[in-house]
Amino acid sequence: MKDPTVAAALQAARLGREFRGRWALRGCDVDLPAGRVTALVGPNGAGKSTLLQLAAGLLRPTTGRIRVHGHAPGTREAREATAFLAQEKPLHLRFTVADTLRLGRKLNRRWDQALAESLVRAGNIPLTARVGSLSGGNRTRVALALALGKRAELLLLDEPLADLDPVARHEITGLLMYQAAEHGVGIVMSTHVLAELEDICDHVLLLKDGAVRLSGDTGELLDAHTLLTGRADPIETDGLPHAFDRSTVVHATTTGRQVTALVRTPPGSGAATGSPGGAATGAPADPRWIGETPSLEALLLAHLRAPRPDRTEAAA
Repeated sequence: MKDPTVAAALQAARLGREFRGRWALRGCDVDLPAGRVTALVGPNGAGKSTLLQLAAGLLRPTTGRIRVHGHAPGTREAREATAFLAQEKPLHLRFTVADTLRLGRKLNRRWDQALAESLVRAGNIPLTARVGSLSGGNRTRVALALALGKRAELLLLDEPLADLDPVARHEITGLLMYQAAEHGVGIVMSTHVLAELEDICDHVLLLKDGAVRLSGDTGELLDAHTLLTGRADPIETDGLPHAFDRSTVVHATTTGRQVTALVRTPPGSGAATGSPGGAATGAPADPRWIGETPSLEALLLAHLRAPRPDRTEAAA
């Protein structure tokens, strides 16, 4: 449960941003808890980068408002509380790595030189190397060192792992989780690699078409859905049984004779309304159907594939 006495890490109300007549975000309500790892997901053009730039104070809202730990982005309090790593990982290419970290130390009051240097040295990057001579993955490591060295309360990371090899991704992911667990650092991280989120994030914010489609605690969202697998009904176009309550279906796919459907589970029922047989355990009584808790990847993919909903779904 959210502590009402603690300011949200990132909060927005009816937030919108327009670019030359096109809305990148519109009518977004966001409430992300402090000290949590939030996965920011959505297709290209969904508004993920725009939201992060608004939170970092690099853009101003067209409509609505946004706050970071209770402060307006761009203010001194908000700047000190946040560290933003853009998708392009902008760095001074002629600077050496040591110059880059020295700049971080001069610009940030709570700078942690030891943490920043340890992240660089773990990648075997010489401090004397010029940033422009580094590989894309090593530039990413230096940029992450700047973000983490700031010792901010909230890290805003736009595709931070995209240029890293699998070993480095695992290492950096572990470091981010450690910062969240041991130092209470909040992290909002956009990513397209859904399979990596299962053991990383404890909160989800899904954007699509510039609007919030799904938001809430990961565990609560998983508990609120059931993944059903069974034999497709050849008479019905969607493969689901005729008596099935289709208002609960997020998305269904048919492969050959098998249909897989992600359905919403009514609170407290432990089962999907309209599931064949409707057993209280969440598994349908019909033995030809299997009901189980979805993986986070399956949950997010279904919501990404789902048509535009009539209302925003959020965890209670």
